[in-house]
Amino acid sequence: MPTKMTSAIKQIRLNDATFSNTVIEPTFINFFYGKNGVGKSTIACAVKDESDLQWDAGTSVLDYDVLVYDTTFIKENFANYDNLPGVFTINETNIAVQKELEQLKAERKQKREEYLNYKKSITEKTLGKEQAMTTFQTTCWKKVEQLRKIFDAPITGKKKPALFAQEILVINPRKHDFEELRKLCETAYSKEAQIYQELSKPQDTTFQSLSGYGLVGKIISSSSETDFSKFVKALKATDWVRDGHSHYSENNNGKCPYCQQPLPANFDDEIAACFDEIYQNEISDVIEFQKTFSKEMDSVLSTLNTNIDIAMPGIDLEEYKTKLQSLADAITIDKQRIAAKVKEPSKIIALQEIDTLITEMNAIIDSLNEKIRGNNDIVNDIKTQKIKCKKNVWEYLADFLGNEVKSYNNTVAALDKEIKQLKIDMDKLTSLGFSLAQKINELNKKTINTESTIESINNILSHSGFQGFSLHSKENVPNTYEVIRYDGTVAENLSEGERNFIAFLYFYNIVRGSLNSEEVKEKIVVIDDPVSSLDSSALFIVSALVREMIEVCNNNTDYLNQRIVGDYIKQIFILTHNVYFHKEITYHHENQYRSVNFYVIRKTENISSLKLCVRQSQSEPTNMENYNPIQNSYAALWDEYKELKTVNTITNVIRRILEYYFIQLCGYEGHNLYEIVLEDNKEKFVDEINGPNPNYDKYHLAAALLSYMEESSSTVSDGLNYIEDGTDVEQYKLVFKLIFESMHQEQHYKMMMGIEE
Repeated sequence: MPTKMTSAIKQIRLNDATFSNTVIEPTFINFFYGKNGVGKSTIACAVKDESDLQWDAGTSVLDYDVLVYDTTFIKENFANYDNLPGVFTINETNIAVQKELEQLKAERKQKREEYLNYKKSITEKTLGKEQAMTTFQTTCWKKVEQLRKIFDAPITGKKKPALFAQEILVINPRKHDFEELRKLCETAYSKEAQIYQELSKPQDTTFQSLSGYGLVGKIISSSSETDFSKFVKALKATDWVRDGHSHYSENNNGKCPYCQQPLPANFDDEIAACFDEIYQNEISDVIEFQKTFSKEMDSVLSTLNTNIDIAMPGIDLEEYKTKLQSLADAITIDKQRIAAKVKEPSKIIALQEIDTLITEMNAIIDSLNEKIRGNNDIVNDIKTQKIKCKKNVWEYLADFLGNEVKSYNNTVAALDKEIKQLKIDMDKLTSLGFSLAQKINELNKKTINTESTIESINNILSHSGFQGFSLHSKENVPNTYEVIRYDGTVAENLSEGERNFIAFLYFYNIVRGSLNSEEVKEKIVVIDDPVSSLDSSALFIVSALVREMIEVCNNNTDYLNQRIVGDYIKQIFILTHNVYFHKEITYHHENQYRSVNFYVIRKTENISSLKLCVRQSQSEPTNMENYNPIQNSYAALWDEYKELKTVNTITNVIRRILEYYFIQLCGYEGHNLYEIVLEDNKEKFVDEINGPNPNYDKYHLAAALLSYMEESSSTVSDGLNYIEDGTDVEQYKLVFKLIFESMHQEQHYKMMMGIEE
């Protein structure tokens, strides 16, 4: 979509009179239409007073002559209408000087074009930087998609691609352990964060110090030497006898529990005599060891199992549980082995490495407690830990995106280097431009002629056929001029319209030249209601001169199609309430969307408003177009035609256009028009098809449209020449176009439809 071009003044902000913070963004050529009193002069004054103006980069009001034609200009220059300051114009016949001037101007123009090309390149490279940033933002945002979910809380406030990328570019990257950082983030930003109890270690065991601990690995036997004892030992039944006696001694009823024979009266004494005191003591020690071992190991397992229940959520207990199961299994085995030892004291028992397993468990507990303490430290100092977490997360992300950052920085650095060189080249061109301007100014001094102003004004009056008056230098009075009537008499009193007319002609010459002989600058021209009180002949001349100034300004934007030489008017503002004048100067400028603006000024309840007249293009809906707020009835018909979508209404509009253009303007008779279109150009309206019956739909439709004009004005048309059922709007528009082609008026059709060649 094309954009509006900017010129010297890029923006005007209005806060005077009935305007309140109204912003105008003008282009090269700017038309303002509004009734008297709506605020047109306020806009002209804003430019003249240089209030709230934004200038193009690198320029200011000092670079231009700001020329404003308004009532103030008339008063200041015609307090005494016969006293006109000299206008310095370059119109001497010094051919050599003029030729050199033209060469210098051409060279200066070429340098300006080079300058503008450099400026365009800078704009393109600046856009390249913006595109690189956009690409960088998108790439970073996609690459860290999963990380953004994990570290959502620390990156709060930067959850848009642009903000995220800007933060990455200012962070010094550092490597961090991902898991540690993730856990820090989860704890520092968790709503359920709390202090957790550390895991307990089992108390040191004491069973190793018991005498029974050493007995489990040796044979326990009696040293008794009684006959029965010797007999039991010979049978190697000491453990069996002891165990059996302990189980059945209280319930034997004097009989052997196995053979039921009566036992000797001294049997218990004989049994007791088999086991001496040392043996009995050792057995007691082993039993005591069994009790202590079982009690302490149960305590150890209880402590270790309790740790599982109180452990911090999220902590990894797999290794802990595995090792605990190994310990529990070892304790169970040892309990079984000790029980076997108690039952068979003579049996040698080897115990598991319980101490080693407990030591390994304690090491695991130390590792887990370190993590718990880390959590507790974070919770105890949550504010500081959040700051630390946020810093570390951004450092981690910057490191993760290191390649993307490097690529972006390299791209931007290369573009900045190119832009820097372009600016250096532009500075050289600027210096050269100043040098050329000085040379031009020196040559201007050689060709200045104050008398040429009067000659120029009289030439305009003469060539335009104006006969009301002319200007002549007053004899022996420098820079003083007389207004001479057509009959040769000096005008004693000028009407308001005549004064305004002379003032505008004088203003026109100032625009073409300069009031300063030292320097000729480019112009910014403001024309505020120039046709007030003018008669038709003067209005015609003023309109023609304004159109010329518009063309000069337009040459700044279109170097190829110059109808008038020169581009010394850099920007122009034209304000009027006169509909005829507005139409005269704006003809065809609607199509210059980029370099022309149309505005309507209105005032409601003493508040002025400004409307830029743009709309969606009717021929290219994806683009915008200008529209002229003032149209004549014929142009309005064409605009209506372009927008109509129904058959009934478009029929009437087409007939009105055809009648106005061909009958009233071109002078055709209705029947002649009918003959030329439908007889001489019949083939355009008949579609040849295979078979004996050509398609006459377009022919009949054209006949229906033209029949209205063929009838005399005294005859009432019944409008039933053609049945419109089944005919769509596009068929009407096609026939309408074919009528213009048949009349060899394609150019007029394209002009009114806004179709460019």
